[in-house]
Amino acid sequence: MSEIVVVYELDKPVPAHTSAVGSADAERLPRRVHAAPAAPGRPDTAGPRTLCGKDTFAMEKARGKPSEQPGAPWYPTESASIVCPDCDAVMEI
Repeated sequence: MSEIVVVYELDKPVPAHTSAVGSADAERLPRRVHAAPAAPGRPDTAGPRTLCGKDTFAMEKARGKPSEQPGAPWYPTESASIVCPDCDAVMEI
């Protein structure tokens, strides 16, 4: 398989906290972790679609790279509970 980039599908912004002047900072939490083929000639950039077919435009790249160790998960271990089952099935092939 070619280079894979791990990306997060983010929830809608949620107010994180309110500052002294009253403006709220928005925090977007990961909803799902996906795998996407790398963009041509740019191994650190996700292509336009994830392996399950979702648009990557508004997704955030995960830190690090997918493990190349046999048997190791492709996603960050702290994200195991939010792995996209469709992307995971493709990665298992």
